[in-house]
Amino acid sequence: MGVEAGAQAARSRALAVLRIRSRALAVALLPAAVAVVLYAGDTTGHLVGPGWHAARWTVTPLAALVLLAAAGIALVVARARPAVSPTVAIAEESAPDLYRMVRDLADRLDVPAPSAIALTPDCDSWLEDRTHPAHGPPPQTDRDELTGAHGAHRRTAAAPVLVIGSPFLWWMRVGELRAVLAPVVAGTGPSAHPDIAAARRFVRGLDAAVAVSSTSGRCPLTRGVCAGVGWVARLLLRSCREHAALMERGVAAAAAERAQAVDYGLRIVAQEQVGLAYAGWDRLLTRVALPAWRMGRWPSRLDAGVVAALTELSRRDRLAEGFASRLGERPACDLLEEPGAIDEAASLLAARLFHGGPAEQGPDWAPVTWQEYPEEVVDRKWRLDAARLHRVLDAHGIHHTPDPATPATAGPTLSRVLDYLATPPDTAAAPAAAPADVDVEADGESEPGSERTHTLAAALTTELAREESAAPEAKAPDTQPPPLPWDDATLPLFPLQPPRTARELLTDHVTAMVCCAAMDTAGATPGLDWLDGPTLLINGERTPDLAPGVLSLIEDGDPVPLRHWLTQAGIRPEKPLRLV
Repeated sequence: MGVEAGAQAARSRALAVLRIRSRALAVALLPAAVAVVLYAGDTTGHLVGPGWHAARWTVTPLAALVLLAAAGIALVVARARPAVSPTVAIAEESAPDLYRMVRDLADRLDVPAPSAIALTPDCDSWLEDRTHPAHGPPPQTDRDELTGAHGAHRRTAAAPVLVIGSPFLWWMRVGELRAVLAPVVAGTGPSAHPDIAAARRFVRGLDAAVAVSSTSGRCPLTRGVCAGVGWVARLLLRSCREHAALMERGVAAAAAERAQAVDYGLRIVAQEQVGLAYAGWDRLLTRVALPAWRMGRWPSRLDAGVVAALTELSRRDRLAEGFASRLGERPACDLLEEPGAIDEAASLLAARLFHGGPAEQGPDWAPVTWQEYPEEVVDRKWRLDAARLHRVLDAHGIHHTPDPATPATAGPTLSRVLDYLATPPDTAAAPAAAPADVDVEADGESEPGSERTHTLAAALTTELAREESAAPEAKAPDTQPPPLPWDDATLPLFPLQPPRTARELLTDHVTAMVCCAAMDTAGATPGLDWLDGPTLLINGERTPDLAPGVLSLIEDGDPVPLRHWLTQAGIRPEKPLRLV
């Protein structure tokens, strides 16, 4: 499909959407038109008599009611606030080179330049219309600044905002970013067409009206009115759905075809980097950022972390030689005046979108740098988990040692956990059965190991839920922040992982206990692996073989592999540990 063919297909579908809007208006005006005809007939002496008189009295109230309802629905559709993606706005003075690159790209494509640029903490890029009155006017730029080598730059007030994935700016080179953005920027051409713009506004208004109708108040009258508005909006949306989808498909086809002439060869390489950035971003969020978010700390340089993670991946896959030459080129983040400040804003937004949390930092929601991460996140997380594990053992009456001949140690020890999970407990001190509502095994099959694992895992789940429910709500700042362009009550919008199972919680807590013992008795240190997250360093080397021993203890009740590992590492499980 060529540029003209795609644009023509998009325009024809836009007209189909507008015809549906016109039909809806015609249906709303029909009773009023009938009433006008009846009154006109009465004044001319043609439609007279009791029957026509009764018809006029019947149709007139109906026409007024329909017009009132249509006006109300039209007002809701016109004024309802369409959904806007949460982004970090990039002012032109903070990224003049980036704006200049986008304008030059628009000139090459012969399309209007985007009205503004924003970043999203995800690996994607798109155009977003924010010209709705509820969102305020788009940023205005001095006309002289829009004049380039090809004459006055074509920029309209209705031009959409260009949203760029923040990981792209840090990982991609300038040429690669330009190649990736070419088909996106090319979409501003069809967006400037009046029919396509009107059709999009109509569909977005209907979608926003549906959202408004679903959040009605408690008043029965309000609920009834909102239900009626929602029913009409859904009916119109169903009628427009296929035409709107084909319209957007035509716009995308025309934009992609127009961008074929811009950096075609480089775009193939750039698309490979898109997939690589997505993989590194996902790994960084789930393995590195998520443990910090759960503790109330958010890494303030996530985008810089993507570069470190992908560089580490290239080293492990023996691709460093090829990557080294590529990394010698200018990174796209150099187009920003203050990349650190923008990275921090994008990192906070990522924490809110994927995990939730306050809009501003505070005592229980503070940023952490990568240099502080091992001490502030890894070490603290392990000691908090180890302390929780010992509190649960204390609450269930588990002795520090099952052997009366062995002297008990006052402080918490790893031996206490090993002995309990490996040795059947004393009947008198046996803890209560696991709560029936705790799902330990998702597949429902009988698990290896003993009932002690079930009991301890269920108790940890209950304790963690109690702590989360007792956590104080974040205090509102003294000065209220400006209203957000998205529904703040629905955060997190994209939760990364489902809640951990009871078995996973127990595994994390036992691993934390082993790591605390290694740090306190063998001189180990907490570390950060860019691809795998928190890691234990012994003599400066990562210890990747800890997991099998922990799983053997939990799943089979066999402490031998883990004890062997502890002995080899010089860790003394009987020594008291320092917990938080």
